[in-house]
Amino acid sequence: MKEYDMIVLGSGAGMNVASTAFQQGMKVALVEHGPLGGTCLLRGCIPTKILTYVADLITDIRHAERVNLHAEVKSVDFEKLMERMREETVGESEKMGQSVRSVEDYDWYQVTGEFVDDYVMKVGQEKITAPIVVIAAGSRPLIPPIKGIEEVDYLTNKTVLELKEKPDSIIIVGGGYIAAELGHFFSAVGTDVTIIGRNPYLVKNEDEDVSDLLKEELSKRMKVLTDCEVVEMKQEGNEKVVIAKDRSDNETKECRAQHLLVAAGRRSNADLFKPEKTGVKTDEHGFVKVDEHLRTSKEGIWAFGDAIGRYMFRHVANDESQVVWYNIQRTMNSEEGEEPELITMDYHAVPRAVFSDPQIATVGMTLAEAKESGRNLLVGKADYGQVAKGAAMGYPAGFARVICDADNQEILGATIIGRYAPVLIQEVINLMYTERRSYLPVFRAMHIHPALPEIVQRAFGAMQPLNEDWHPHNHH
Repeated sequence: MKEYDMIVLGSGAGMNVASTAFQQGMKVALVEHGPLGGTCLLRGCIPTKILTYVADLITDIRHAERVNLHAEVKSVDFEKLMERMREETVGESEKMGQSVRSVEDYDWYQVTGEFVDDYVMKVGQEKITAPIVVIAAGSRPLIPPIKGIEEVDYLTNKTVLELKEKPDSIIIVGGGYIAAELGHFFSAVGTDVTIIGRNPYLVKNEDEDVSDLLKEELSKRMKVLTDCEVVEMKQEGNEKVVIAKDRSDNETKECRAQHLLVAAGRRSNADLFKPEKTGVKTDEHGFVKVDEHLRTSKEGIWAFGDAIGRYMFRHVANDESQVVWYNIQRTMNSEEGEEPELITMDYHAVPRAVFSDPQIATVGMTLAEAKESGRNLLVGKADYGQVAKGAAMGYPAGFARVICDADNQEILGATIIGRYAPVLIQEVINLMYTERRSYLPVFRAMHIHPALPEIVQRAFGAMQPLNEDWHPHNHH
């Protein structure tokens, strides 16, 4: 049995810990069955943003009619743009693999390892052990138990990126951010898109008026069915047939397309590596349980990222990896019997974005969550058309909303839906990480005129106490 100082499962944000530990002189085993880089690099954030950027350019050209510019897209080289996306991501992954393989005391086991005993993992025909184990093994697509799904050749967020030819038509089952982003991409390049979501709202974690505006805008380019439960799938010749039941009136709808993408959520990878055999507990959904310091139920074993199922974003996993590494060091350096001083992960202002059209960015609480917090709220909203730059852009659909605590001026959350939303919201994110988290600097800071960040300042300037009659409107 080969002995290491540390075993790391997963090569996404897990690489942050593995590489740092190796640089500090530790002997490290990295267990990763696929290419290095994890979901984000290979089948998530990065490849999809390469695709949605192309979609943004195409929709920009279509929106140009608003400002009396008559332009058109002559053609889309689908094969080449998919090739570019794969080259960008695979090249980065291969570089990581080469650097790991070129050094001693940093071993990559390219298998799905599984625990067979306390701190002991079976990797292929070998067994390895270490007193410190870091679980950053991620998640994979959740495939719902739909009648006929086994008989249908469906795509997932991984295999859809392997397409070489542009689909004529595609049905996307799921109403989350993967559906919103890939629906935006395929529709922009000329594919006939149908999205079928079982929730009443698209991207259900956002406020209702945000979901409504996204659906309204996407529906101009594709068929968007919400509140529909897929009950059956079948293959008829070259076509995929999806039968869905409208949950509001029980009416049955039938959709047909050349391709079918299942994007119905994520599930933990924990079941693949048998964490219970080394004393690590999981919750009812299979995600690894951790305390506030990201320690599992077993001493010396830590977990973070998608594997713990809290916030499935790479930027969160990157921050969690720093907390884990710091806490591992404190634990290693503590005296026998001494309780080390560990740090906790701060989740009060986790930002997220949906790169669809319009784009959505949210940080902290949504309005629905803020209403349930029992705090005294100030809420402000501004439409894109209310600022000079928005008018110059032809009044694009969208708005910014900010939510603050009326008693102490603390920013609780913000959502922006519209052009450049993930960029515009950074001003709010930064303020939420200051000591007081106050909104006052927004008013003190000079904003360039005319530029889109004025929409954020305008939203703060429009804040009013939230009373029972107040409800969000869309003015566009």
